[in-house]
Amino acid sequence: MTPVPTTTTGPAGPSKAPAGPVVDLRDASFAYGTTTVLTGVTGQVGAGQALALVGPNGSGKTTLLRALLGMVRIPSGQVRVVGAAPGRAPRGSLGYVPQVADLDPTFPVTVREVVQMGMYSQMRLWQRAGSVRARAQSALEAVGLADRALDRFGDLSGGQQQRVLVARCVAARPRLILLDEPFNGLDQPNRDALLDIVATLKSQGTAIVVSTHDLVLAKVACEQVALLAGRQIAFGPREEVLVPELVSQAYGGWGDDSLVRLSLGGGEGA
Repeated sequence: MTPVPTTTTGPAGPSKAPAGPVVDLRDASFAYGTTTVLTGVTGQVGAGQALALVGPNGSGKTTLLRALLGMVRIPSGQVRVVGAAPGRAPRGSLGYVPQVADLDPTFPVTVREVVQMGMYSQMRLWQRAGSVRARAQSALEAVGLADRALDRFGDLSGGQQQRVLVARCVAARPRLILLDEPFNGLDQPNRDALLDIVATLKSQGTAIVVSTHDLVLAKVACEQVALLAGRQIAFGPREEVLVPELVSQAYGGWGDDSLVRLSLGGGEGA
């Protein structure tokens, strides 16, 4: 197995990878108020690894993402994020990319300004504006949108907006990036571009947790998969988790097993 670098020399990578797992879940349950919605989650994500959260609507994918941000109650078990309790990770160590549908496209802000927002928590009064712009421009280059820096964010396509939001995270150089359904509604060029970005981030030591309905993309982009259905069905290497038997269990026992095989990129008898 190729070792994951503990530091990165690239301008867009995390300055230092944490010792031990970036995400550590041990028999964790998650609740809104007194209602527990996800139980029994156990697994780890290391530096330079990607974890796909997979399951039907209401399975707990978004809940788990929010829990890593410190927004959901954890009534039992243990969760550590970059070595700390959720919501208490070191400043700048965690990045979150929401769905584009959650944003207001009419907000009057340029592409570069959106990226610079990701650095505000790390900026110092003495820091030169030029250095901030340069860092934002470098992040835009990493996602292939350097030429759109001065354009209005709302004028970009949905896929380009998604890449800008990833650039906002890249500029902050976090150790962990959370992606909420990042491939929804993207055309093929933007899907390919986002996959390339994810691969680059992993090569620089960044850990990634991504929720997705797309089993094929989960298989392509992520080393590990957490299969959820209100509880943990499985958590581990993609080749062990994304198998017809477990996927069928998570999705309520689909009647036609061939549909599951097709969704996993296999054919009859695969």
